[in-house]
Amino acid sequence: MDQSLVQSIADTIDRLESELVERLQELVRIPSVTGSEHDVQQAIARQMNDLALDVDMWEPDAAELAPYAEDVGEFESFAGRPNVVGTRRGRGGGKSIILNAHIDTVEAGDPAQWTVDPFLAEVRDGRVYGRGTCDMKAGLIAEFMALRALDELGISLNGDVFLESVISEEDGGAGALATLLRGYKADAAIITEPTNLAIVSAQGGSLVFRLTVTGRSAHACLRNEGVSALEKFLPIHAAILEHERQHHEAIDHPLYQRFENRAPINIGIVRGGNWPSSVPESIVVEGRAGLVPGETLDETRTALVEAVMRATAADPWFRNHPPHIEWFSGQFAAAETPVESPLMRALQNAHLETTGSVASIEAVTYGADMRHFVNIGGIPCLMYGAGDVARAHRPDEFVPVSEVKTVARTLALLLIDWCGVHNS
Repeated sequence: MDQSLVQSIADTIDRLESELVERLQELVRIPSVTGSEHDVQQAIARQMNDLALDVDMWEPDAAELAPYAEDVGEFESFAGRPNVVGTRRGRGGGKSIILNAHIDTVEAGDPAQWTVDPFLAEVRDGRVYGRGTCDMKAGLIAEFMALRALDELGISLNGDVFLESVISEEDGGAGALATLLRGYKADAAIITEPTNLAIVSAQGGSLVFRLTVTGRSAHACLRNEGVSALEKFLPIHAAILEHERQHHEAIDHPLYQRFENRAPINIGIVRGGNWPSSVPESIVVEGRAGLVPGETLDETRTALVEAVMRATAADPWFRNHPPHIEWFSGQFAAAETPVESPLMRALQNAHLETTGSVASIEAVTYGADMRHFVNIGGIPCLMYGAGDVARAHRPDEFVPVSEVKTVARTLALLLIDWCGVHNS
């Protein structure tokens, strides 16, 4: 690429740094926990209008999403929870692209565990702090600033650009799926999740399960006359961990070899018993089971159920009181875009031009909206963004401004390469 153009984009983003920070601060100062995205989406629509984008804001149709309940969960209504898509139409003849970011966040949690106000968007040492900074409001702002830089330089693209701010990613991705059902398709998609400037071409999947183990209650003074559901669960838990270990060792996907645990299984909730001096008659645990690209949701379910059944087969109690497993909430399928894809080459080149270094190609063990674009939309999709996912969902979340600027520059160059430039 013309090095003078590369430098011009870098200089323009540098000149717009104050605007970048102010746009990010505005979004961070508006809490947008999953389910309460309305106010921040209004601000984003205004920011899109600043860029002269064609703004489409709508509340997804729960009935339209109902057939995809396994993918995103079940919803009665999305009232007050709009998606926002800003469209920049090209001059024609170029490839189109989606720039996607989710706007919902997790709760801030206990303010006492933060050293800054989670909604003040304070800037310290070149970092913007606050809930949702890296996951992933900074990613959305990087997309904004890429278009701003092209506008400042008078560069018109041939292909269409769709800038998406979507709801509900944290609980299954209904917002991203709703954009596809509304007809927003393109030749490629980039999601600016926090990746430490690595290019993520594969995302893991996960299923959420509820396991119920039944025992028999008795007074604690006659404990041996009861059957403790907790004690019956312990060998099941050991079997689940052994299944996790064996699954980890069997995964040979090249991008997952670096992980200490390639497909984690986590028990996140445990409920049991009803009185301190009673033998617990039941225990209910809820957990999350992981999978990697190449594995299906059905295979993952079957393997976990079989591990539980093997652990209980020799116990006479379980013959008449088998454990019960059910699957609930949105189930995250795994997904990947081939590392040799044209989109990967284009993003690698843009990152190289921006930074002078070769981007790392990686996978992640968590689920993301990438799966909807790849598996349902048939759209090549990669993740690339500022910040470290290890800072997400925890106190003192932050994103380095320098990395947001790097992503904005890279995206601007990617748009030029991918969409083509109109020469007047």
